[in-house]
Amino acid sequence: MILSFSFTEETLPKNINPDRVSLGFTNWQERLERVENSDLKQDLIELGATPKAKSLLTCLFANSPYLTQCILGDMAFFCRLLKQGAEKSLTGIHQYLQESIALSTDRNQVMTGLRQAKKQASLAIGLADITGEWTDRRVVEELTVFASTAISAAVSHLLLELHKRGHLELKDPAAPEEDCGYVVLAMGKLGAWELNYSSDIDLILLFDPEKVNYLHDRGPQEGMVRLSRDLVRCLDDRTRDGYVFRTDLRLRPDPGATPLALSFNAAMTYYETTGLNWERAAMIKARPVAGDKELGSRFLREIKPFIWRKHLDFAAINDIHAIKRQIYAHKGGSRIAVKGHNIKLGRGGIREVEFFAQTQQLIWGGRNPDLRSSSTVFTLEQLHKAKLISLKAEKDLTEAYWFLRRLENRLQMIDDQQTQTLPESDEGLAAVAAFLGYDTVEDFREELSYQLHVVEDHYATLFEDEHSPPQQTKNLVFSGQEATPELISSLQEIGFTDGNRVFQLITQWKQGRYRAVRSDRSRSLIAEIVPQLLEAFGKSAAPDIALNKFDEFLSGLPTGVQLFSMLQANPNLLDLLAEIMGSAPALADRLSQSPGLLEAVLGRNFFERLPDKDVLKQQLDLVLEQARDFQDVLDFSRSWANDQRFRIGLQILRSTCRIENSSRDLAHVAECIVEALLPLTWEELKLRHGKIDQSNLAILAMGKLGSQDMTVTSDLDLISLYELSKEGQESDGDRPLDPTQYFARLTQRFTNALTALTPEGRLYEIDMRLRPSGNAGPLATTLTAFERYQLNEAWTWEHMALTRARAIAGPADFCAKINDTIRSILCQKRDPQKLVNDIASMRERIAKEKPPAGLWDIKLIRGGLIDLEFLAQYLQLRHAHESSEVLQINIRQCFQKLGELGFLSSADTADLIDATDLLHQLQNLLRLTTGEKLDEETTAPSVLKRLATTVGEPGFPELKARLEQTTERVKQIYEKTITQFVIPEN
Repeated sequence: MILSFSFTEETLPKNINPDRVSLGFTNWQERLERVENSDLKQDLIELGATPKAKSLLTCLFANSPYLTQCILGDMAFFCRLLKQGAEKSLTGIHQYLQESIALSTDRNQVMTGLRQAKKQASLAIGLADITGEWTDRRVVEELTVFASTAISAAVSHLLLELHKRGHLELKDPAAPEEDCGYVVLAMGKLGAWELNYSSDIDLILLFDPEKVNYLHDRGPQEGMVRLSRDLVRCLDDRTRDGYVFRTDLRLRPDPGATPLALSFNAAMTYYETTGLNWERAAMIKARPVAGDKELGSRFLREIKPFIWRKHLDFAAINDIHAIKRQIYAHKGGSRIAVKGHNIKLGRGGIREVEFFAQTQQLIWGGRNPDLRSSSTVFTLEQLHKAKLISLKAEKDLTEAYWFLRRLENRLQMIDDQQTQTLPESDEGLAAVAAFLGYDTVEDFREELSYQLHVVEDHYATLFEDEHSPPQQTKNLVFSGQEATPELISSLQEIGFTDGNRVFQLITQWKQGRYRAVRSDRSRSLIAEIVPQLLEAFGKSAAPDIALNKFDEFLSGLPTGVQLFSMLQANPNLLDLLAEIMGSAPALADRLSQSPGLLEAVLGRNFFERLPDKDVLKQQLDLVLEQARDFQDVLDFSRSWANDQRFRIGLQILRSTCRIENSSRDLAHVAECIVEALLPLTWEELKLRHGKIDQSNLAILAMGKLGSQDMTVTSDLDLISLYELSKEGQESDGDRPLDPTQYFARLTQRFTNALTALTPEGRLYEIDMRLRPSGNAGPLATTLTAFERYQLNEAWTWEHMALTRARAIAGPADFCAKINDTIRSILCQKRDPQKLVNDIASMRERIAKEKPPAGLWDIKLIRGGLIDLEFLAQYLQLRHAHESSEVLQINIRQCFQKLGELGFLSSADTADLIDATDLLHQLQNLLRLTTGEKLDEETTAPSVLKRLATTVGEPGFPELKARLEQTTERVKQIYEKTITQFVIPEN
């Protein structure tokens, strides 16, 4: 007989139990003699005589009494299995469950059929495992598929049975589960496609009273509870044919007080109001396996905010580790051993690998959707891709996980017992080692100890800080009514000058003065981090100022547990906090408004320059895909954009990237937001007003967004342009609008989406006054009307603004058409005298209406940013008809091109580029540190020093001198380029 399984006698597990083998072959022969089917009997005789088959039987008889029973109890299937192979045999089992069991109304047939199918599947999968046909991953997946199919068949049978009795009306009796309103959620390993060989199954049973058409007087609640009780009996009851699965419903909300089946709304209410961290971890693995799967998917979508918190959740670490300590205490797994060790719950076991992955999923999954997998191993891969764990950790834990899962399956395969505990005796341990294929028990013991210690080491780095030596800190005791001389001295050694003030602040925190420190847990957490916090702040440029700013920050927090847990888990953040609080007060204020921004710093690539725009757009799209509604879109977009701007802000503060790069990155963030929100806002408008066929709309970026010279506080200057295929066409929705109304309303909704204040803050302030006719003009303009206005009615200043315009959102061909139109307008030949007079007049008007507040008003001061912008715009409008190459939206690039084309001298070009770089960098730094302007008298010396060193000067006096020299040189170039050519009008 030709066997479908590929193996050799050397690759099979060892036989160290000859008595079992002898008994097995005796029973085989007895069963063979009772076989009545002559063809089957002949096949079995031939099988027993085949050396390869005999080796396999020897292995099974020696190592697994349970598989021996499966063989002897169904020799026909065993014979068929060896001929067909595991995959084809399982396909037949699944087909039988789906076609015969699922549509049967005979309870006895269903009970028997499920149990026989379980034994056959166990045998098929067991043989594929033992012979090495399948990988460990394939084994657990096939176990999962069978369990899912069996549950589905049982549910179908029960639904159909109720339908036949007239108690339940089904949408389609030929497909009982479809849209039935009752769903089975698989939890744990079943939900994660990682079921073990003799696992119990954890289920949550839900129903929707509005979908379940239950006709009996007892009502849908009691009816679904009865159905659930019958489902457990179908799967769990032991009959003469055995059982299918041990079934556990205790993972449902409040199992001691709730019915077996919960209504959709009751379950939602529980998770939204009462759910605990361990339930969040459990729900990561939840998936619908039977019944109304669409209902199950909807439920899991609805509870996403419960599972995946918007902000990093380091407090979850303590809760998860507390569960682990309880397991150790209850199960006695607090030390690594071999004899009697529990490979699931003990040290270094399967649960530690799962907790290692799940806890980081709880922390990071709200921000990174790639980490939301139910699979432990895939999650480890994604954690490494996200740079949250090392490649070594991923490889070590994956290898250990599959080793332990293989060991778990073999342990359970012996007697079909749900055990993860190794034998206490030498003989028992030797038998397990042999079943796994080890030559000696010592080889097995060595490998097991190695893998358990690998897991324990990686797990300890994440959870068990108690194993690391405590950090050495000064003797900082904050007790009593006033600071002791010893405390004052210690604080001075750290770097603080006002020890009494420090004592008062810490005492107020301990007393719960602010909301953030009113709970016992928050006060306990901040008490633990105070020594490290003070040492970090003591190393900053201005320790007392930094601590006072942190106190302001703390006073505005609604809660402190999450922040303090994060700081406790990531002490390096304290140094960054000290840096921000001590040298960037404006950035600290921004952080006070959105403390969640600090979470972004924990990304491994945070201080690297942002990726290019296409990658950013992909990241944002991935975030917005998780949105359930438009409100989520608004919140998620704000959270994403604020993270990126905070990241760029710190890079500017630390001078880790060139200023033109950071300005361009800020523009890319804004462009991604605009490009993402425009179509989503349009879809919202279409729900009520429909669409206008063959129409286009695009957003024209002006100002700093157009020129990609943005700062972290820049608003967006935008113009909304559209075109129509034909005039007079209305939208086709329930409430039709003419084009003018339609695109004006779309523009208004779009600007609202950008400016609306949500719990995550706002995205940008929007300025649309640069549109034709300013505030008096329509919110959205046709491209034809825009072009006509620019050619016939626009002022010179409007053409100056147009030098920085570019279309950034909308159909690519329409955007190109807009950009070509703008280029054509700018290349018109102009009257040089009128041009220079208009520009000079506008500059004088600005100087009169908005006089500079001093040297550090670098935008308005003579020789400042306004003069640089006017120089670039004048020279472009003056020479664009000669060479369109001068039309560069970025000022720095414009000066460079003007120099290359000979419209500026090389000396002036170099000076203007240097001035542009310095003033843009200072503008960005001032926005982060002091706001728009700087007052030398009131600004902290640490901030002044930071400004100087960031732009490469040794001190503030040197920076001030350089700024004066730079603006004076720009002023000179402006005067000789523009001012001297002005001819006053008569």
